[in-house]
Amino acid sequence: MKATNKNKNSLAKRIGRIIGRFFIWFGATLLILTVGFYIFLYFVNKGPSPRIRDLFVASAKESSVGGIMADIYLSEEEIDEILSKNNTSEFDEITDIALIKTKTSQNENPDTESVSKTEEEADIDPDGDGIDVFDVHGDTYKGKMMVVYDPSRVKVATLDYYDYDAPGLTLSKLVEKYDCIAGINGGKYDDEIGLGSGGMPEGVVFSEGVLRFGDPDTSYDVYGFTNDDVLVVGRMSAGYAQSIGVRDAVSFGPALIVNGKSAKYSGSGSGLNPRTAIGQRENGDVLLLVIEGRQPSSLGASMADLITVMEEFGAVNAANLDGGMSSSMVFNNEEIVSSCTLGSRAMPTAFVVEKR
Repeated sequence: MKATNKNKNSLAKRIGRIIGRFFIWFGATLLILTVGFYIFLYFVNKGPSPRIRDLFVASAKESSVGGIMADIYLSEEEIDEILSKNNTSEFDEITDIALIKTKTSQNENPDTESVSKTEEEADIDPDGDGIDVFDVHGDTYKGKMMVVYDPSRVKVATLDYYDYDAPGLTLSKLVEKYDCIAGINGGKYDDEIGLGSGGMPEGVVFSEGVLRFGDPDTSYDVYGFTNDDVLVVGRMSAGYAQSIGVRDAVSFGPALIVNGKSAKYSGSGSGLNPRTAIGQRENGDVLLLVIEGRQPSSLGASMADLITVMEEFGAVNAANLDGGMSSSMVFNNEEIVSSCTLGSRAMPTAFVVEKR
């Protein structure tokens, strides 16, 4: 009996030593990582490269939770100065609807495109689904540009009701809810320190001709389509948007291109982050752009990058939508672009593309 108790005590001591060593190792590792992280932040914010510092600060301050990483070593005045050197100016004008020649605005039937295609149209859209997806990339980013050749197919998907505590839907679920083939994330929503449920939008929401969220007398950044399938970009009251026939729209910003004029920017125009943007060509083609970010293979894009890509694809009007971990694109039941490593984010709105 004494030998058995002795063996039990010896085993308990060995287990105790193993557990103790594990916690010592874990604590030391955590300390090293924490100290290393603070040293890294110090060299980024106080190191010899102002360009790296400015990009880091601009990128961090656009994040729901990352801004504190800039606050640790820099004063509010220093941060404001850096942000003022890397921003995008706002437009005073809004979309001139007459510049865009959609089939609807020209009193043509959009469906005739699927009935009789010219050889040129067949070359542009060889599989006949009315959608093409292109890879885009730059020095710091990669992503996808989806071109939808019939703008009447693009609309805003949204929730049945809005509530701060109710969950939103993932992009895939919003696409599925509206029985659509594709989609990108939409407008701004309540997401304080990254803990929002995705159930409450901010700004304005028009969906299928109905003002679902927003006050008619209040001005918002309105990005969406009229009954003539023209993408409207600009700041206006929700009531004015209704008066010009806006059918599907959300809010975010900034505007990137208005009436063929690209926004002016200083520095890079912003930091490097996941991005989503929407645009339209003169002939009505809709441009849906999503950039991956915060990944080793794709740090992210700046506003200047978005403007460049939209220019290359011929956008006459274009605007930045919600970005960060919300940036995503779905096509044919597959999420082909995502920037969230913790699963798909819930959101209240999305731009979706109807099936043919």
